[in-house]
Amino acid sequence: MRWGQYFTSAIGKKLVMAFTGIFLIIFLIVHASANACIFVPDHGATFNKVAHFLGTNWIMHLLEVGLFVGFILHIVQGITITIQNKKKRPVKYSMVRRPDTHWYSSAMGLLGIIILIFLIIHLSQFWVHTRFAGVFGGVGDITYDNGMYVNKPVDNLFGQMELVFSHAWVVIVYLIALLALGFHLAHGFQSAFRTLGMTSSRYIPVIRGIGYAYSIIIPLAFACMPVLMYFGVVHS
Repeated sequence: MRWGQYFTSAIGKKLVMAFTGIFLIIFLIVHASANACIFVPDHGATFNKVAHFLGTNWIMHLLEVGLFVGFILHIVQGITITIQNKKKRPVKYSMVRRPDTHWYSSAMGLLGIIILIFLIIHLSQFWVHTRFAGVFGGVGDITYDNGMYVNKPVDNLFGQMELVFSHAWVVIVYLIALLALGFHLAHGFQSAFRTLGMTSSRYIPVIRGIGYAYSIIIPLAFACMPVLMYFGVVHS
């Protein structure tokens, strides 16, 4: 079997989903860690400088391309697998649910669509406004007189976050999306490692425990940001 045929086969698609899923799991940890800089009590200076470094570093630009490719592959393969599963079972029928399965395991497609819609909104609110500020506008630049980038203009991404999260409906949309992300991760984390062959009874409880913890901690960390900014706990 050729490589092209292998990666378009059922097992090939699942492997692509697993590898890209793990890649995105790692990205979420990095993204949450960088965003946690908003909690440093310096009116957003640390966060803006870290965001500027990540946004202007050529290595990060290369990783960004890989990130977009990873997202696209994960989304395309997820949609393809969902459609194929629907075709295999065109008529719904009554069945007994296994005691170790959850509703979100069979709703990964729907959860993925919610996350995709959120991703488009999120990118339009932040990534587009910082990378194409001259076209789409934003809150502009800010300069600092100490630390990194002294007297050099950096994107005021912290100010952009304050502007975006000043609207209640935006915060609600983010919380709904993060809830969907949590359920998506609760199944996806375990599924990815099982696809890669970690099906031993020794590993499954560990993977399940780490997966559940991850699916709670990461969405909760992201959720704190819009909520605390909306209520003015975190501000410039």
